[in-house]
Amino acid sequence: MFQFPLEEPVIIFAIAMVIFFLSPIIMNKLRIPGIIGPILAGVIVGPNGLNLLARDQTIVLLGTVGLLFIIFIAGLELDIDGFKKYRNRSIIFGLLSFNIPLILGTVVSLLLGYNLMASILIGSIVGSHTLLAYPIASRLGVAKKKAVTTAVGGTLLTDTLALLILAVITGAAEGQLSFAFWSEMVVSLTIFVFIVLWGTPIISKWYFRNSLNEGIANFTFVMVILFTAACIAVVINMQPIIGAFLAGLALNRYVLDHGTLMNRIRFIGNALFIPFFLLSVGMLMDLKVLFTNPKAWIVTLAILFAVFIGKWLASLITSKVYGYSSNEKNVIFGLTIPQAAATLASTLVGFEVGLLDQSTVNAVIIMILITCFMGPYLVEKYSREIALKEETKAPDQNRVPERILIPLSNPETAEALMDLSFLIKQPNTDDQPLYPLKVVLKDMKSVEAEVANAEKMLSHSLEHAASAEVPVRLVTKVDNNVSDGIIRAIAEERINTVVIGWNAERTSNKLFGSVLDRLIDQTGQTVLVTKLGHPLNTTNRIVLIIPFGADHKPGFYEALGRIKMLTSKLNASLFVYVIKGSVDIYERHMKEVKPNPPTEVEHVSGWSDLREEYQNELKDDDLVIILSARKGTVAWHPQLEELPKQLSAVKPESFIIYYPREEMEVDIRGSRGLDVPKEILRKKDYDYS
Repeated sequence: MFQFPLEEPVIIFAIAMVIFFLSPIIMNKLRIPGIIGPILAGVIVGPNGLNLLARDQTIVLLGTVGLLFIIFIAGLELDIDGFKKYRNRSIIFGLLSFNIPLILGTVVSLLLGYNLMASILIGSIVGSHTLLAYPIASRLGVAKKKAVTTAVGGTLLTDTLALLILAVITGAAEGQLSFAFWSEMVVSLTIFVFIVLWGTPIISKWYFRNSLNEGIANFTFVMVILFTAACIAVVINMQPIIGAFLAGLALNRYVLDHGTLMNRIRFIGNALFIPFFLLSVGMLMDLKVLFTNPKAWIVTLAILFAVFIGKWLASLITSKVYGYSSNEKNVIFGLTIPQAAATLASTLVGFEVGLLDQSTVNAVIIMILITCFMGPYLVEKYSREIALKEETKAPDQNRVPERILIPLSNPETAEALMDLSFLIKQPNTDDQPLYPLKVVLKDMKSVEAEVANAEKMLSHSLEHAASAEVPVRLVTKVDNNVSDGIIRAIAEERINTVVIGWNAERTSNKLFGSVLDRLIDQTGQTVLVTKLGHPLNTTNRIVLIIPFGADHKPGFYEALGRIKMLTSKLNASLFVYVIKGSVDIYERHMKEVKPNPPTEVEHVSGWSDLREEYQNELKDDDLVIILSARKGTVAWHPQLEELPKQLSAVKPESFIIYYPREEMEVDIRGSRGLDVPKEILRKKDYDYS
């Protein structure tokens, strides 16, 4: 059982789990990027180290799956809208960032005696890069800078070119480089790309619109797409990582970055398969070669030269062309020197087909270790300098922590309301939980039983939020009626945003019904009255209707920012109808508020024109948002009370009636400093405890 290398599967897996658990802790103590840990562990426990574990079929299988996960997640996380917006800059930088290191890497490899195919492969290896340090730029608040967006967009091009060269070189290594090979590759690759990028979105849209939103089924569906695309790539003599990358691009807009499904994909990949891939790469390294073969050191220095000089020249030229500062140039350089995903993939494939020898593998792994040190260090240092040089703004004294209340009554719509709340939650408020609420009526015969049922229903929302790693605080209220229970929860929990569902049925002449109407009339907080008829991740376009004078409301810019953030997270476009307002003014408003998804603003002369000319242009997968107003306030119009009824009878299955916050009247003595509307403070039976 304990003969080395170990062959007992349970013991092998146990050792791997111990490595995956301890290595991040040790790396963190040493202030080294966690990706280095499993690689170093593979060097130590692998066949060229202590020989505890062999790089057998099990390790290779799990490592291959990990490699596909790395490339797949890279495709899912690419900011396609950002790439489209700055595509010229990204294309120029991507070509420079790939071709300069490619040329340098090819030349130095030829000088070291490698053949042409191996030299080009080494050049493509150093031409790609991994955005290992991007989370640092995001954390320091510079992720939206044009320089960072340029670097991120260029990644799409560098990785794609690296993978295409890998496919050609491996085909040539196997003696297939002929006219028939080129014809077959071009035709098969064209058909393959068309099937994946055109067919997958159609299948995915149909599936998500008709699925029961079950977590396991959704994850399994995504895995089917991933491995089917990888399998087809193998069938047409391409590398499976090309299929994985295309699958990620095809599913990019359907797997929301802050959703439960993306969290499951990241969790499974980062916790299990990707560490196995890093472990398997470390097992390839043979330290003895460094001491017995001087060529290994020469190759290492040559590859490092090609990476550092090539990436530095690319960032320098791009910065000069587009006027980026010295700090921004250094951030671009830091973002693009780390080598991990595509580099490891190409190196592994090149070694397996016999193009790269052991000394080259060692050199590449050492290059990965050094660049993964340098990249995060440079991004941390110069991003901080950029952030410190920005003009500081005085803190908003009226700004309170974002707290979102989600009153729930129908179990079938609970998850959709939770998903919407995940998307509108500000990214810098991770410490603030969501507040799912269930109100139980006092006059019910079995209040205790109903409270128990309410807690059971809320527990499902807790599970759903936990899968997205979003904190929640469950709230149950017993009150005379539902609206009073919601209003009391708003005051007691200091809520500033309410996301509530509507079934689009009106049982009286009221706008929505007694509960929602009282809630809107008696509160000044932001309220989103929602009817979600299709999954949010299948939304192609958000249609925003802005009434005349809406930009004079106190919560206008906050609402606009939240709607644009929702659009960006859904990878959708924003189409704005401005009722009687100036297009120029609202276009200026749009530019003032971040983020900036693809946006189009159109003037509408009146409500009748909106109903007669534009309402029929709405599509099934549109999400319509009406920036409404409370009766008697600026921007209110009688048509705002008719529009929800009209929308519920036409094509769009999903719409939101968005009531921005109003100015609040606060009685410090009566409410302990909470933002409580005066209508609530007048209630005699209100309990402030």
